[in-house]
Amino acid sequence: MAPRLLYIVGAGGSGREVAWLASDIWGNKTAIRFVVDHRDYLTDAVNGIPVELLSSLRRDKDSSYVVAIGEPSLRSKLATKMRDAGFQAQTLIHPGTRMSKCVELEEGVVVAAGSILTTGIKLARHVHINIACTISHDVTIGEFSTLSPGVHVSGHVRIGKGVFIGTGTNIINGSASQPLVIGDGAIVAAGACVTRDVESGSMVAGVPATRRR
Repeated sequence: MAPRLLYIVGAGGSGREVAWLASDIWGNKTAIRFVVDHRDYLTDAVNGIPVELLSSLRRDKDSSYVVAIGEPSLRSKLATKMRDAGFQAQTLIHPGTRMSKCVELEEGVVVAAGSILTTGIKLARHVHINIACTISHDVTIGEFSTLSPGVHVSGHVRIGKGVFIGTGTNIINGSASQPLVIGDGAIVAAGACVTRDVESGSMVAGVPATRRR
């Protein structure tokens, strides 16, 4: 069911893209407002959509929110602020997404246009899947992780919490007995090809991807 009002936290590039996504889902059935958490970012409107300050919001039972921030730790902080203020997270799946019935989505997930999700997939809270990503069978992605545009994830992969995967990354498959694992808080640089496990908190880059820090 379409909410009467959707608050999009973040009025930058991601926010504007999510506003388009929401409009493609609900048309004019849902009003949209951008939300910022600091007065320095407050402006009258962005792309014709009003901007409001988070601290001034009033909870409405017919409203929901999504955090449109690419950086995982900041998305987590803002989602916590919205939750603590009593707002309910909204899941947004672009109607152009191809997805089987064997995909499990938790609250606040965003899946952008042109993405394909096959089967045996679980996306935890507030995961962001950007435009034109593909996720193959038996993949789990932990809360607040981000797949940038054009990321391709093969089968039997476990992506941890708060992971950022850069544009155009390719992640090869693991196996049922030994999934390929990308640990919590890892960063995968744009254009990388991940062929082996990535340690938590590390940054990898290159083809094949190797640890850089």
